[in-house]
Amino acid sequence: MATPRDYMFMQQALALAAKGAELGEVPVGALVVLDGEVIGEGFNQPISASDPSAHAEVKALRAAAAHQGNYRLPGATLYVTIEPCTMCFGTLIHARIARLVYGAAEPRAGVVVSQLQLAEKTFFNHKIEVEGGVLAEDAGALVRDFFKKRR
Repeated sequence: MATPRDYMFMQQALALAAKGAELGEVPVGALVVLDGEVIGEGFNQPISASDPSAHAEVKALRAAAAHQGNYRLPGATLYVTIEPCTMCFGTLIHARIARLVYGAAEPRAGVVVSQLQLAEKTFFNHKIEVEGGVLAEDAGALVRDFFKKRR
């Protein structure tokens, strides 16, 4: 169940997503929180960084891992405005993220609930608690408005 803290952190992720949109990137924002403290944040940058892996989640996880001096982030929560893709979900597993909170579903490429339901698979050696739909309308509107302007 989403908490008031979840909504507060998702607002921060939405602000990061807006930064990405200003740079012409698909507006997705993410942050990693451990013990109530933001330890990493990011927004989509594959175009500006010329890096296909520079998704918001990966940027946030890299920053958090550097902050902690460890590629594993046990006990941490990742907040992201849009349901993660396959690459990002796999990275969450490898980082041992305890909890994922996302905003809007991503019907085409989202793999938590929309497509592959990877969070429910039993073949992973780590289980992530998932909370979806937090500020989903705001997150979805950011993406819809972004693509509407590009058409």
